[in-house]
Amino acid sequence: QVQLIESGGGLVQAGDSLRLSCAASGLTFSSYAMGWFRQAPGKEREFVAAITWNGGGTDYADSVRGRFTISRDNAKNTVYLLMNILKPEDTAVYSCAVRAPPGLWAGRRRVQEYRDWGQGTQVTVSS
Repeated sequence: QVQLIESGGGLVQAGDSLRLSCAASGLTFSSYAMGWFRQAPGKEREFVAAITWNGGGTDYADSVRGRFTISRDNAKNTVYLLMNILKPEDTAVYSCAVRAPPGLWAGRRRVQEYRDWGQGTQVTVSS
């Protein structure tokens, strides 16, 4: 079955950077768009960023555009999220997800369009 394992979270100060990784297995990784989402306590899960199957296209939430960068390495079955200039409001559990069926890009900002999810990694940004 599909398995997604996130890593790289932690406790940082405002203005710091972190790079999250999501290692995928159990699927033809290079066929799928991938997304990152986050959920803060008491809030709904929200879209952060997405990347096409080949890395040729990306999309970002307005709140992170210009600070976060999504990328992927299909040879390593891994998607990354580089987060710069972190703010306290970025504090959340960050999860990666598979946009299914293969090749689809439309609907990439909607939680319900993603088929498989990782357990998430906690990011805490102190002021």
